[in-house]
Amino acid sequence: MKKILLSAALISSLAMASDYNYEVTPVVGYNFAEDATGLENSTLYGAEFQYNAVDSVIKPELSLLYSNTDYTNSTIDTGIYRMALNGVYEYDKVGIFTPLAKMGVGYENIDFVNTQRDSHDGAFLDAGIGAKIDLVNDIALKLEAVYMLKDGVDSAMDNNLALLAGLNIPFGKKPQPEPIKPVDGDDDNDGVLNYVDACPTTPAGTKVDATGCKVDGDDDNDGVLNSVDACPTTPAGDKVDATGCTIVLQKIVEPELPVCPPKMNLNINFKFDSAVIKEESYPRVEEFSSILKCTPTYKAEIIGHTDSMGSEEYNMKLSQKRADAVKAMIVKNGIEADRISTVAKGESEPIATNKTREGRAQNRRIEAALFE
Repeated sequence: MKKILLSAALISSLAMASDYNYEVTPVVGYNFAEDATGLENSTLYGAEFQYNAVDSVIKPELSLLYSNTDYTNSTIDTGIYRMALNGVYEYDKVGIFTPLAKMGVGYENIDFVNTQRDSHDGAFLDAGIGAKIDLVNDIALKLEAVYMLKDGVDSAMDNNLALLAGLNIPFGKKPQPEPIKPVDGDDDNDGVLNYVDACPTTPAGTKVDATGCKVDGDDDNDGVLNSVDACPTTPAGDKVDATGCTIVLQKIVEPELPVCPPKMNLNINFKFDSAVIKEESYPRVEEFSSILKCTPTYKAEIIGHTDSMGSEEYNMKLSQKRADAVKAMIVKNGIEADRISTVAKGESEPIATNKTREGRAQNRRIEAALFE
């Protein structure tokens, strides 16, 4: 018996076969016939039909193949019809490739049987390997090498090897299950379910966005949104900077002495549990020192505040240290020490909530009161 080597490229489809109920693959190929049959090698045409809607890793396939060939040293044409039922197993996808293997049984019908040669109708076993390769729009190129073995005469076996190529077209896409929505509630009654609520403790009646957080506004109408307004109670008409606080330097360039407000927030920042002035606040201290230089008849009271973290006694001492630190810097800028007094308020006069990081940052502040 003549030995035949099998070969095939590894390829796969763009969409996974399990996503579709059916596949059809029109194929064309070439058949290498066993010498004993007396049949010449021939071109093959046909189609393969695969059914995927089964709960198994082995998918049934119906293969129909036709070839027209001659007997060796003869001009008599004969058609050969082959039908096979196979089980197909597809391996895990590797890159764009999905290797496959198949095995099954079939029946071969020959139009003209040459009784002088080993050719006759009959059943056969087949086995093959192949693969699919991604193309476009859920269509794949499919290559296969299929070996067919049929009982011959005189206990001999007839062998055929078919090399096939075709376009694999899946159809009948399986419905995808809808995602299960979590059973959820709305603890703060703002109309946004808990699992998407980024602000789960919004006060009742607050207008919120899709994430459950308060829709930002401008309560003091100074043109700076509440979320970034460091001075949320700026008097109407005041010119403010990017943080929403009154711009005080503009007043000292006017011909007349400025009308000093009874109290102003110096917006001096401190780290948590610290009385060390941040460098970013130095310019504000210098600005306030400039106001005192151009208004020598005024005195200033520096008022220290803290957030509610820690005990009241501790916060009172901390606010005094902060007020003293600001006074020391003002004196260092050339202002007489007897013009500056300090007072500690601790956590007693918050201007924002102490329940959030932003609110506590606003409450850790230094205010200044000017008087003659």
